[in-house]
Amino acid sequence: MATSGQPQFIASTGNRSFSNAPLIENSDSNQIVVPDRRSWKNLFAYMGPGFLVSIAYIDPGNFETDLQAGAQFKYELLWIILLASCAALIIQSLAANLGVVTGKHLAEHCRAEYDKVPNFILWVLAEIAIVACDIPEVIGTAFALNMLFSIPVWCGVLLTGLSTLVLLALQQYGVRKLEFLITFLVITIAGCFLAELGYAKPAATEVLKGLFVPQLKGNGATGLAISLLGAMVMPHNLFLHSALVLSRKIPRSVRGIKEACRFYLIESAFALMVAFLINVSIISVSGAVCNSSNLNAEDQKSCEDLDLNKASFLLENVLGSWSSKLFAIALLASGQSSTITGTYAGQYVMQGFLDLRLEPWLRNLLTRCLAIVPSLIVALIGGSSGAGKLIIIASMILSFELPFALIPLLKFTSSKTKMGMYGNSKMISAVTWFIGFLIMAINIYYLTTGFINLLLHSHLKLVVTVFLGIFGFAGLGIYLAGIAYLVFRSNKKSTHLLALTTPESRQMADEPANASVYSPQREDIASMQLPQRSTDEN
Repeated sequence: MATSGQPQFIASTGNRSFSNAPLIENSDSNQIVVPDRRSWKNLFAYMGPGFLVSIAYIDPGNFETDLQAGAQFKYELLWIILLASCAALIIQSLAANLGVVTGKHLAEHCRAEYDKVPNFILWVLAEIAIVACDIPEVIGTAFALNMLFSIPVWCGVLLTGLSTLVLLALQQYGVRKLEFLITFLVITIAGCFLAELGYAKPAATEVLKGLFVPQLKGNGATGLAISLLGAMVMPHNLFLHSALVLSRKIPRSVRGIKEACRFYLIESAFALMVAFLINVSIISVSGAVCNSSNLNAEDQKSCEDLDLNKASFLLENVLGSWSSKLFAIALLASGQSSTITGTYAGQYVMQGFLDLRLEPWLRNLLTRCLAIVPSLIVALIGGSSGAGKLIIIASMILSFELPFALIPLLKFTSSKTKMGMYGNSKMISAVTWFIGFLIMAINIYYLTTGFINLLLHSHLKLVVTVFLGIFGFAGLGIYLAGIAYLVFRSNKKSTHLLALTTPESRQMADEPANASVYSPQREDIASMQLPQRSTDEN
């Protein structure tokens, strides 16, 4: 982190010996420097953050909700995936823009903007979201171990704590190599589902109708739609993306800032398109197979209560007897790759809100232990079916918590005092606020109707029912009050922009001798993102 005495940007001069020249010749492998040139090849320097973030869109939670959506409602909920993917692209690009323009990530802005009590509450909610995101990873890993080695699900849940330590041990060889291996395995299972589409042959007209005609029919459709939305647009991803972009050392001219925002948008679009195709293929295969007229009795029973532990039969046409093993390997890879994003997000959230950093293994172990407790209890009581339902509940929690990360992001990126000339346009502001209010409206509707139905159909005594009603609606009132506070509170803190926005500074950047103006790289971000093996230098 740059200290207050250091300049916010360093301009080079024609004399390379000048003491303030940027150290872009530094051979440090952790340093990612974007060349100060007009070229589409710069895109490769920006590749990375979007793909790391997109891993969260194909985690075990997505697999579970996609499988159930297809099995129960065929293609009717595909429009949720399309809507969520488009919303995710816009929202993730705003998170990237916030980091690029201001040099600070979302959690740091929240600490600077809000008082101690609201800041603490937002931190707690962000930590709960990270734990809720880790629950599907724990259960997905347990299911994978059950399919591979016939280990009971509850034992697999306990073993996920050890898998965390193994993952962190592998990271010393470079997280890039580990990410490449995990992404390759996840894409393998995606290829299997795409190949299965050729055998399942879903009706193209029905798939297109499901994608572009919104509908919520049948019991449980609204709850599953919220789960799909929560599994696609995750609050911790907003903190993660705004921090990962700080690992690049980019030119701080107006052109350099705009190029960075544009290339991060392109990279995110490509990564999220891959995730979108994976989710659509899983729902389509599940819908086509489970609604087929020639299913045998065993597969039909599996479709009635489909979860990750029973889903391998969907791939039998492609993989044959190896379907369960390869599906388990991909599921294991998906869960472990998602652990990487959860670890980084947890580091950035704690560092940003509390100005506190823990060792990665300790941070990961704490999060994993908090996720193991509810997963273990449910696995012991409800077995694999109960564990599958817990994944849906965790995804719903993510959806309910999304406004508490999304609203600050929209407020900050729309603020001229924080973003200057790079603030959201009126059209982008209108679209993003519409998306935010739509998500909040769906959540509030589901909470209210679900709670009222629970009270009306419960067989509790009248006094208990009244007490629960008062307690429940008071909680809903607090939820709405928290959202209203974030929406209507005016931004108070201005941000020292790390961009050249004054006419004098723009003229300085346009001069040939001063063409290379770079921001100091966030070493704290780079070291968290790219752990390397220790080497002897000097």
